[in-house]
Amino acid sequence: MPKVKVPRKSTSVDMTAMTDVAFLLLTFFMLATQFKPDEPVTVNAPSSVAEVLLPDVDIMTITIAGDGRVFFAMEGQQYKEKLIEEMGKKYQTTFTKDEIKSFSLMSSFGVPFGQLKQLLALKADERAKFTQSGIPADSLNNELADWIWQSRLANNKVRVAIKGDQETNYPIVKQVISTLQDKKVNRFNFITNLSTEPIE
Repeated sequence: MPKVKVPRKSTSVDMTAMTDVAFLLLTFFMLATQFKPDEPVTVNAPSSVAEVLLPDVDIMTITIAGDGRVFFAMEGQQYKEKLIEEMGKKYQTTFTKDEIKSFSLMSSFGVPFGQLKQLLALKADERAKFTQSGIPADSLNNELADWIWQSRLANNKVRVAIKGDQETNYPIVKQVISTLQDKKVNRFNFITNLSTEPIE
């Protein structure tokens, strides 16, 4: 009886499908990733066990540095354009289209309104080196209250978050909270670093 020859199969594997999937995933992550915006001050937030996540849109962030300087940030270019126009009307200041565009692209700022034009005139790399003195938030000159109020008029769905350094003095945090409450903002979040729950 003759021997049956088993046909030999090629050991090569077609990798076309796997390569396609790899490039699709790479493209998806490149397009879907949101990069962390440049912040004018580094904040070491306190730790907590809270796991509530902030939304990605419609968020206003008030940052309090360790030395007490207050910074302001808001999401949405169209809302920021409306915000600066309304603040210009309130403080009787006219902004050019370039300044409005520059403000809408800026992630966070912390200067008195009188210095805002000077900040907007700087290029992005110069702005990163510029020392910002913070937005006035005391009882005599509370520009932060105007930014909060005009932001809520520009976007009525905005949610407020406070990001404070763990070295910040309590009276400054209390003043920011009082400002929010004066503007009828009684719901806000604190941004903290996630820590493990204490062992009992």
